[in-house]
Amino acid sequence: MEKLEKVARQLIQERGVKITDIAELVMFLQKKYIKNLQLETCIDSVNRVLKKREVQNAILTGIQLDILAEKNQLLSPLQEMLQNDEGLYGVDEIMALSIVNVYGSIGFTNYGYVDKVKPGILEKLNEHDGKAVHTFLDDIVGAIAAAAASRLAHSQLDPNGI
Repeated sequence: MEKLEKVARQLIQERGVKITDIAELVMFLQKKYIKNLQLETCIDSVNRVLKKREVQNAILTGIQLDILAEKNQLLSPLQEMLQNDEGLYGVDEIMALSIVNVYGSIGFTNYGYVDKVKPGILEKLNEHDGKAVHTFLDDIVGAIAAAAASRLAHSQLDPNGI
């Protein structure tokens, strides 16, 4: 495993997110569309997404900003915006879109959906307990799941042969 990928995976895990948590989001997104979809297939797709350099860069950057916000080490007003996960601060979503962009337009719709309904691990990451800051991490996790789901969707044969 490449060093950058290893660090990205380690950061995700240290922040309380398991690969299976992300794979469960993939399952949530694709179970209606892929017959007999198995969690192992979703895990494999997440692992393949995590091999992409663009994804690794987003993980490192976003989590670092979350950590700095937790330690009150950002300049004001950025500190308060990240600490409070302000609704009009959209840079976290823009970074997430750089991840879903790797796998095409279906990733955008998948990401928008999970970002809105906050299933599974995303609900936990959005609790805002006053200690942990996950302004970037929740969007990154949702984007990885959306990209993995998109990857699976693209891997399915078109039933019409088109």
